[in-house]
Amino acid sequence: MNDKKWIIAGIVVFLALFTFPLWYNMGRAAPAPELILTEKAKAARECVMPEKYMRANHMQLLGQWRHAVVRNSKREFVNPEGKVFTMSLSNTCLDCHSNKADFCDKCHNYASVTPYCWDCHLDRSKENE
Repeated sequence: MNDKKWIIAGIVVFLALFTFPLWYNMGRAAPAPELILTEKAKAARECVMPEKYMRANHMQLLGQWRHAVVRNSKREFVNPEGKVFTMSLSNTCLDCHSNKADFCDKCHNYASVTPYCWDCHLDRSKENE
């Protein structure tokens, strides 16, 4: 029982080293990226849904659109204000937000996500170069 002090010291050192990544970076998150809007997006002054909703739920909305278009052949989306939009990532979303690198990729890289949208949909900004 003479090793009690060494065991406790070993446990304290282990816990300090084990939890180091958690408390070292506490409160030091990288700032969220600022999105650069195109002139067309600025002129429209509105999106399919409010900005706060789109930032949090755009992937769910795009998933609902995909389901409605592919399974139900429904092509029009009516937002809560009653405005009608075509359900199309390429023609509706990318019409205003045409620069994928400045708009989509900044947030997706920040969040460390790789959406599979671009497996099928074309990045029209590359076509314009």
